[in-house]
Amino acid sequence: MTFSLVGWCRRTGMIGAAVTTSGIGVGSRCPFARAGVGAVLTQHRTDPRIGPRALDLLASGLGAADAVAQLVETDPDIEWRQVAVIDATGATAFHHGARIASVHGAGEGEGCCAIGNILRDPGVPRAMADAFETAPGSHLADRLLHALQAGLAAGGEVRPLASAALLVVHRESFPLVDLRVELDPRPIDQLAFLWELYRPQAELYVRRAVDPQSIPYPEVT
Repeated sequence: MTFSLVGWCRRTGMIGAAVTTSGIGVGSRCPFARAGVGAVLTQHRTDPRIGPRALDLLASGLGAADAVAQLVETDPDIEWRQVAVIDATGATAFHHGARIASVHGAGEGEGCCAIGNILRDPGVPRAMADAFETAPGSHLADRLLHALQAGLAAGGEVRPLASAALLVVHRESFPLVDLRVELDPRPIDQLAFLWELYRPQAELYVRRAVDPQSIPYPEVT
């Protein structure tokens, strides 16, 4: 009951993920990313442990395909899961567990991989990947959101959506963007609205952390 994608920006090196579902708390359970390493999606009977595990595999030097292969080989419950991984070069890989009985699919593109389950149409992930590729010069967050919107337009999931999340990492150990919407009748639209509000301040929040003396006084929060 989730559709999502991981993405990478060749121009900036940003890596991220966007996800939406009919359940609550999708942003805390499904997308994971680490600057300079990659991003991971874990969904369908979601196991949040897969995210950090896959990122550690990428950090050890494995590419996306080998990291997914390692997960499949070592996780006894992997056939219940749907996983997508992108590494720091933009290479992608995914796994659909054999126990996923609903309509599901995947779509890979240049620097992206979309996956989904309990879908109205198996072409939803392909539509998302195609949308992501249309504006390579745009901010990665915009491209990820555009892909979510395309997935919804292509049919989305069977149940009404309720939550959505946007996660982007860049140079620091903390996210550049980490926005979440819960229990909203139009969570993708609300997520896009939050991003428009947050976007002008995103780099300022980074400066506050890494170079506080560069912020003019007085300055709040």
